[in-house]
Amino acid sequence: MADHHGGRHTAVPQLDERTSFFAVFDGHGGKAVAKFCAKHLHMQFLRSAAYCSGDLASSARKAFLRMDEMMKGQRGWRELAELGEKGPKFAGVLESIIWSPKAGDAEKLGDGWHSEEGPHSDFSGPTCGSTACVAIIRNDQLVVANAGDSRCVISRKGQARDLSRDHKPELQSEKERIENAGGYIVAGRVNGSLNLTRAIGDMEMKENKLLPAEKQTVSAEPEVNTVTLSEDDEFIVLACDGIWDCMSSQQVVDFVREKLKTEDSLSAVCEKVLDRCLAPESGGEGCDNMTMILVVLKKPTELAATSSSEQSPVMPTKSAAATSSSEQSAVTNEEMRPRI
Repeated sequence: MADHHGGRHTAVPQLDERTSFFAVFDGHGGKAVAKFCAKHLHMQFLRSAAYCSGDLASSARKAFLRMDEMMKGQRGWRELAELGEKGPKFAGVLESIIWSPKAGDAEKLGDGWHSEEGPHSDFSGPTCGSTACVAIIRNDQLVVANAGDSRCVISRKGQARDLSRDHKPELQSEKERIENAGGYIVAGRVNGSLNLTRAIGDMEMKENKLLPAEKQTVSAEPEVNTVTLSEDDEFIVLACDGIWDCMSSQQVVDFVREKLKTEDSLSAVCEKVLDRCLAPESGGEGCDNMTMILVVLKKPTELAATSSSEQSPVMPTKSAAATSSSEQSAVTNEEMRPRI
């Protein structure tokens, strides 16, 4: 399974002087789209006029949809080929000699993403795809943008609160969009193949030229949820479905709260969650790739303390990320200090 799927994450504690950015990506059909999003999505937030004006929700929608546009054409094909590690290592050197920007004023796609001529100029985008679940924290504002079945959960006084919704074919609103676009659902899968209804990539599910991107059979448009953080909020977990297939949101919150009392690092807490989910065999629950980010809003020593009017821990104090797969029980992880 690890050969066909790819879990990735992005953590930028200081996207700017006031903002932290965290995201998980769960690839399907290949790892290239997940890696592409991990590399480029946060930069599209920064380049958005909506972001600069403080409209984080609009910047999220634009950044998600922008990923599909960027993966088309010669430049998109080349980057996806490199990220998917296809072809010989020296291919990029030869291709750079053959390809060049279009003559005259190269067409710019608004952010310096130039069109290129070459044998794949008509590339319509990847057939593989990825979920994307993003959490942006600016002062006491938390914006969650999600497309797919990765999930963001916040612990509020020990109670789990889902900040995103899993996009599955059984959702009536998703089913209506799929059917209106000419798609169908069979055996719980879109067009009989994909078990989620929103994703970046999967361009063969987005070929209705009469419809805008947000109304395609599979859409990259995220659902966006904005909440105001308070002293009751303890930590945020972003994770792909490999975690949520094994544990409920409340089970993850309970587990993390307990481990925060005993573990020396947040990375160790993430490792414990993945160990809890990893299956002993390569079938059934726990065999999926798993990616998780833990963002602590209160210091671990404050989790058991009674809330006080003097406390206002509304910015992250620390975060950690961990990834794993069914073929690899060892966890790679990293600790980061978000902007305080």
